[in-house]
Amino acid sequence: MFEQVSAGEPRSPITDWCVRGGIGLAFVAFGADKFSADSMWPQFFAQVGIGQWFRYFTGIVEILGGILTFLPWTAQYGLATLACTMASAALIWIYPLGQPGNSIVGAIFCFGLSAYWWTRRSR
Repeated sequence: MFEQVSAGEPRSPITDWCVRGGIGLAFVAFGADKFSADSMWPQFFAQVGIGQWFRYFTGIVEILGGILTFLPWTAQYGLATLACTMASAALIWIYPLGQPGNSIVGAIFCFGLSAYWWTRRSR
């Protein structure tokens, strides 16, 4: 009787696919936006001071992380990559830019991606 209560139900494959698909699509879109000259990103990365190559690098990492998240057997790698990217974004807002209030969004994404990765770690 107690074994049934303590044993968690497995996650629905459809729900898992929808969550991974949403994360993947969002980060593919975020990464693709880094390549647009009309977006806010060229100015943002100029303020960071590393150079525009870092904007392209970030875009590629976000697109690859999003694609890896789509596939069930590579989702953990994609989620880990994206969580590290968002942690870096939060740190960039704090240190080079000196705007810690803006780092909250990156930190929330980092913690959310990490939590979802943690729930998938045993698969």
